[in-house]
Amino acid sequence: MTTTEPMNSTHSPPPQTGELLALSAVALRRLIGSRQLSPVELLQACIQRIETVNPKVNAITATCFDRALAEARMAEKAVLAGEPLGLLHGLPLGVKDLEPTAGLLTTWGSPIYRDHVPTEDIELVARLRRAGAIVTAKTNVPEMGAGANSRNSVWGATGNPFNPNLNAGGSSGGSAAALACDMLPVCTGSDTGGSLRIPAAKCGVVGFRPSPGVVPSVRKPLGWTPISVVGPMGRTVEDACLQLAASAGMHAGDPLSYPLDALSFLQPAPLDLGRLRVAWTEDFGTCAVDENIRATFRRKIGAMQHLFARCDRIELDMGEAHRCFDVLRAEAFVAGMQQAYERDPDSLGPNPRANYEMGARMSLLDAAWAQAEQTRLIKRFQQAFASYDLILSPTTPVSPFPWTMPHATHINGEAQANYYRWLALTYVVTLTTHPALSLPCGLDHAGMPFGLQIVGGFRADHQVLATAHALEQAFSSLPGLRRPRPDLANMATAEPALRSIVTAPPVLDRSGATGTAATAV
Repeated sequence: MTTTEPMNSTHSPPPQTGELLALSAVALRRLIGSRQLSPVELLQACIQRIETVNPKVNAITATCFDRALAEARMAEKAVLAGEPLGLLHGLPLGVKDLEPTAGLLTTWGSPIYRDHVPTEDIELVARLRRAGAIVTAKTNVPEMGAGANSRNSVWGATGNPFNPNLNAGGSSGGSAAALACDMLPVCTGSDTGGSLRIPAAKCGVVGFRPSPGVVPSVRKPLGWTPISVVGPMGRTVEDACLQLAASAGMHAGDPLSYPLDALSFLQPAPLDLGRLRVAWTEDFGTCAVDENIRATFRRKIGAMQHLFARCDRIELDMGEAHRCFDVLRAEAFVAGMQQAYERDPDSLGPNPRANYEMGARMSLLDAAWAQAEQTRLIKRFQQAFASYDLILSPTTPVSPFPWTMPHATHINGEAQANYYRWLALTYVVTLTTHPALSLPCGLDHAGMPFGLQIVGGFRADHQVLATAHALEQAFSSLPGLRRPRPDLANMATAEPALRSIVTAPPVLDRSGATGTAATAV
């Protein structure tokens, strides 16, 4: 405590450290608001957990603990003074290392930017800070966010909390692992081909891809593209909703954003699962999926189908979704990386460079075709929602594999066309622009977390969140479907080590003081 008046002077003592950190962000915020928990105590517990657990998973990169502690003391004083409190008041925040943070190292996982300390927060971070969140650390990513294995030459690799020898997914892998390990109660994410949903599935947390424009994404180089969005992660659906309510809303930096009631996302609406017409697919008719994952998914559908009014297998026509995504993804990489590539192609890692060079070879005819094919795909996809409210699928086609493998090269013995083709279960949904959420759904055949992808109707974000919340509650009483938790006390050490041999530069806080540069050395 940092004041003479204990915040919990008229209430029962706060939980012990382990129990405290296991509480949801929503529960922690309530404790802070009712003066039963000091933001300082919470932050100190998070720092202790990071220092203890992060060396085993390497989810956290740059940190600003001293600045965060100063802000936590200010947050505590605001509570004691009876000041109005934001939605995230006093909650430690992890920011994905693709989002610029004022005074805190932002590298995009690239050697090009390993000394880059922004002077301003990007809009997403600014909104979360205005809501009371305390920026505490950055979370690991693949270089430039390219791929679904969060490893790079600046910080090293992020291991899976259930087995650090396996990958945590990406590109929001550091955020997902940090949440699963209870290192931080709030972490940000973003999603193009599945970067929120895939790591959430692999680490046993919630990742929500909202409809384009719900949360403004001001850093995308192509402002009108709907394939790249910013969205929330959380250990529960309510936690994701809490972050969404603090970050949604129009901003001129994202021309797809529009006026909306951000607080309408704060609490998932009650929903009767028994009235839902649900469709399910193992592969959207076009995605390679491991046979063990298919069998696991069918078992889980069998265990939950009694919850719905209908639960039917469905056939879908996704057209030339793979080629379409290839073009649209490459187009974005060309727009964002032309300057770096032209200056020095070798400065880019293999994945960003491959995307850039793929796009540089394409023509206006390719771009026009891809835009038209996406439009056709969106129109066809609506046909399913004439008969069904939601579509369920696996989130990922394979169980987590060793992080030493850059990507899944084969599925069922079938070679994958490129380093991101194995993400097809999520990127085909990206092309539809429909909201989608990955919900923890027990374990797979290998004893690793299994993610259930919930795809809603066009702009039906509230319905997806309400359904996910209702399913989360229903799954809690079903052993094979409830959210798994990693065994932090018996977590193994990864071999080889997850941490990079490259020494990270110092982190500068706003005052110019040197801080710590995370645990990856």
